[in-house]
Amino acid sequence: MRIWELFQMAMSTIRSNPLRTVLTMLGVIIGVASVITLVSIGQGTSKAIEKQYEGLGTNLLTVNLMGNGRATQLNYDEFMTLEGTAGISSIAPTMTQNSSIKFDRTTESYNVIGTNDRYLELQKGKMASGRFLAQADLDFRNHVAVIGSDVATKFFGKDDPIDEEINVKGYMYTIIGVLQTKGSNTSGTSLDSSVFVPLPTMSRDFKLGNIRTAYVEASSGDLVSRAQLALEAYFYQKFKSTTGYNILNSSELISARQTASSTLTNQLVAVAAISLLVGGIGIMNIMLVTVSERTREIGIRKSIGAKRRNILLQFLVEATLISGMGGLIGLLVGVALSLAWPYINPSQETSLSLNVGFYAFLFSALVGVIFGLYPANKASKLKPIDALRFD
Repeated sequence: MRIWELFQMAMSTIRSNPLRTVLTMLGVIIGVASVITLVSIGQGTSKAIEKQYEGLGTNLLTVNLMGNGRATQLNYDEFMTLEGTAGISSIAPTMTQNSSIKFDRTTESYNVIGTNDRYLELQKGKMASGRFLAQADLDFRNHVAVIGSDVATKFFGKDDPIDEEINVKGYMYTIIGVLQTKGSNTSGTSLDSSVFVPLPTMSRDFKLGNIRTAYVEASSGDLVSRAQLALEAYFYQKFKSTTGYNILNSSELISARQTASSTLTNQLVAVAAISLLVGGIGIMNIMLVTVSERTREIGIRKSIGAKRRNILLQFLVEATLISGMGGLIGLLVGVALSLAWPYINPSQETSLSLNVGFYAFLFSALVGVIFGLYPANKASKLKPIDALRFD
């Protein structure tokens, strides 16, 4: 019997029970659509991470101090003594604390970041108006602030905020600049939703003594390793220990975040793939019911000369066709969901992969073959005399 004839017979059976066929396909449809959508979201997240870091270059190091007590602390001057040595071109120590910001009758919580004049260049930020912090602001502990674009919009709308005063933790700070919209930095802090003040001023007003984070820029990409070794040697000399701090370069940060994203995506895909297995079990169940319903038909076909392989192929093609059609519908649904997702959740990018869609479709067809094999084999083994007696 030709494959085309088997295909026509399978289509005829499917058309005779459309609702049952759709319900049988449902597990496969959900499984394939979920796999495609989740993978596209995962790949979109990875690309977003790459975009976030590509503007920073590959010569940026992030230092995090995690120890407690003076033995594992550094002040601003101790950090800055490293600038200009061992391939290090500039350093921007930071202090960060969430605080209530007030202007007129509006109060909102934002991250207040104490830092120096190098921070803007290290984070590749740009000014929309005014200026950034200067060395004189640090030397004289001036009460000046630079605000992100979201902060400016929240308090001032379209008005010019330069020279206006905001209340930061009970102290009045004069706004000297507004940043252009940028997004998050390497630590995940949104520059747009932050207020930047001189680090010594923040340390005094907020009564903070610990610098937990510093951004260090190597003179070039080739000197990153040398700068990192110099930092590690310095910290070991100061702390007499290799614990209490870590140093990450941009490549390691990208790799770490992408690995975390990939791991989560793979776990979600594995859960979604269970739907395919459930769909396969559903196909096996329906095919067993179909064999039972068509026992007399099998007996008649065998009595007029149909061979065992003909019966086997007939039911195997039918199972594969149901699974393949479910996979195709799931593919279309998955592509549609992937394209629509950025409109549903604007903060989440997606990236479609044709290879993933192709493999998901092939896997769905394979599910039909695997789970349709047992019912097809059972049908092919029926004896004509027993099948014809079946009521």
